[in-house]
Order: sequence, then C-alpha cells, then structure tokens
Amino acid sequence: MNMEDVEAFRKAQRADGPAAVLAIGTATPPNSIEQSSYPDYYFRITNSEHKAELKEKFKRMCEKSMIRKRYMYLTEEILKENPNVCAYMAPSLDARQDMVVVEVPKLGKEAASKAIKEWGQAKSKITHTPLLHHQRRGHARRRLPTH
Repeated sequence: MNMEDVEAFRKAQRADGPAAVLAIGTATPPNSIEQSSYPDYYFRITNSEHKAELKEKFKRMCEKSMIRKRYMYLTEEILKENPNVCAYMAPSLDARQDMVVVEVPKLGKEAASKAIKEWGQAKSKITHTPLLHHQRRGHARRRLPTH
C-alpha cells in the first residue's frame, strides 16, 4: 500500500468538520439511600455500631456534603453473601471486581439507550461512543469506536 492509499484510507475514516455531542444518557444503580440515613445504614451493615464517636463524625460529614441521595448496586443481601466487602482490611477486591464487570455494562447499555432515544436518529449513524465510568476511588475513561 503506498502513502496516497494510506492517506485516502485515513481520510475516509475521519469526519470532515467539528465533532458534536448529540445526546447524553445517564444511568444510576437501582438501589438508593438518603444521605441522612446513610451513616446508620453503613455502621449497621459493617457491624460497627459500637464505634459511636466515629459514627458521629461520619454523620457530620454526610450532613455537610451536598449529596442528598446515594445510588449503589450493593444491597444488604449482596453484602451478606460477600462478607469480606464489609470487613475492615479483608480481601474483597476480587468480589468487587466481579460485581463491576457484570453491572457496569448494564448501566452503560441503559445510558446508551436513553441517549439514542433522545437523539432520535438511527443507530447506524453513530460514529463514536464516549463512555465515562466513575467509581469512588478512581476514574476509567474510554472512547469506543462503533466500527
């Protein structure tokens, strides 16, 4: 393949003009708890209610935050099935990653469906799908071509 062919091939894959965001879709996990109830919930599920001073400090932090509702995948049933997730310094990374690998794509699909519906065009007209996944301890970003 000569350079002219390579350039023609590359040009065919690029847009001719500026990019535009045509729709934004969001999705949240199915479970939620009011921020005002979260300290009691958290200390109950982690069997830490005896740490009253720490719980009061956490309550003050929650009251001062601008968060009103927390969305989460975890339920008390899931936590009972995976006790290491609630135990201090217990090995829980594998269990957490196993949950993320299954649940994050579901949320991505839901958000994409909402965005496509809002956009109102055929799926075949999509050229790129940016995806942002945010977790408490970090960010993972991807830009996925659709071809």
